[in-house]
Amino acid sequence: MIPKYLPIFNDKRHKHIILTSGRAGTKSSYAAIRSDYQLVADAHGSVVVLRKHHNKLRKTVYKEMLRGINRLQIPKNKFLITKSPMEITYKKHGTTMYFSGSDGIDDTKGIIDEDKPIKLVVLDELTEFFDDGEGEDELSNIEATFVRGNSSGFQMIYLYNPPKNPNAPINVWCKKMEEREDCIHIHTDYRDVPIEWIGRDLIDSALEMKKSDPKMYRWVWLGESTGVDELIYYMFGERHRKRVERKKYKIIGIGIDYGQQNATTYQAFGLNTDRGGLDGLQEYYHSGRDTGKQKSPSEYAKELGDMTDELHEEYQCSFFYVYIDPSAAGLAEEVKRVMRLKSYNVSVKEAENSVALGISRVQKCLVFDVLQVSPIQKNLIREFGIYEYDKKALEKGKEVPVKIDDHCMDALRYLVMGMWIKVKYFLPLTERGDN
Repeated sequence: MIPKYLPIFNDKRHKHIILTSGRAGTKSSYAAIRSDYQLVADAHGSVVVLRKHHNKLRKTVYKEMLRGINRLQIPKNKFLITKSPMEITYKKHGTTMYFSGSDGIDDTKGIIDEDKPIKLVVLDELTEFFDDGEGEDELSNIEATFVRGNSSGFQMIYLYNPPKNPNAPINVWCKKMEEREDCIHIHTDYRDVPIEWIGRDLIDSALEMKKSDPKMYRWVWLGESTGVDELIYYMFGERHRKRVERKKYKIIGIGIDYGQQNATTYQAFGLNTDRGGLDGLQEYYHSGRDTGKQKSPSEYAKELGDMTDELHEEYQCSFFYVYIDPSAAGLAEEVKRVMRLKSYNVSVKEAENSVALGISRVQKCLVFDVLQVSPIQKNLIREFGIYEYDKKALEKGKEVPVKIDDHCMDALRYLVMGMWIKVKYFLPLTERGDN
């Protein structure tokens, strides 16, 4: 483990240990080693590992705990390891590591051996407890659940990457905890880790972001709560405005946001495998409120068909992926009807409407110049300059976009989410996930 963690490995004075980091800060590795060691070193103390949602455990923290056994150089045959239920038991002592979602605590509590009470609680991805749960109250209930039966030595380890917003509830909670004598907070980043552990490629990725967007680098890689810019896509600039010179696209994606009185827009981008990115090609924009003319779903569907015809002819594209506003079921049916008659292939899908995740992915595409916008996408460019977070919500620690004149932004987000399985491979390896 890195030197920063050595003072707390055998720490019995602090009941609460908060570990925060930027990317590759190795806090999860430390938690795994400490948890596995607990089973081996204390014949009377077990461990419970919690995430907010049980279905996220197996692919994340459970695997990390297994890696921890290898790092301790203990033969795996010394443990009984099961997947259903997810448990790791040290055979010699019968001490067990239990894995549970917060919503399954009661079930977990019922199978814990009373003779080997929980001595260590590890809460992974703590932000989920504040974003999807009750935050501080939920953590207090978890502590009360597992502290019973412990006369001494009970500890809780909290793991999370700090949100951008200093006012985020979890950041407020952390500051409050730091004032307690029984709490210690350790923050790390990739610079605390030996280069041979993380590799030169990872460091190069960090430095690439530092060059492209220093503020994003400080948050992602250094784990600093840098503050949230009111302008959501503050990184959008002149370098992202380029007229397409490519003549052929095998695949073109179209994101659609639909409104009756509000604007309906189609944003078309070609998948450029040569440069590794999405090239802006064409825009459709109609506002019933501004023009005084409302259009029916069938009219919008016909005009979308006209657009795909033009793109098919101009760029010799035969594969179109259309991602439609999930609230526009009627339009989707009309679009499917129109596209059945085309000589080329059109896949029509309901867009994934995860706002925070979608914004994060669009930001990555802008930071690493994956996304290029054509000058003819005038409304898209205009909205880049006005798409903001609500100021009052930011003060309360919430990142909520202002829902005014944001139709192109929604269409772009639908497109990026839909094309992500292809687009993410244009990003540095470390940026292809969602953390």
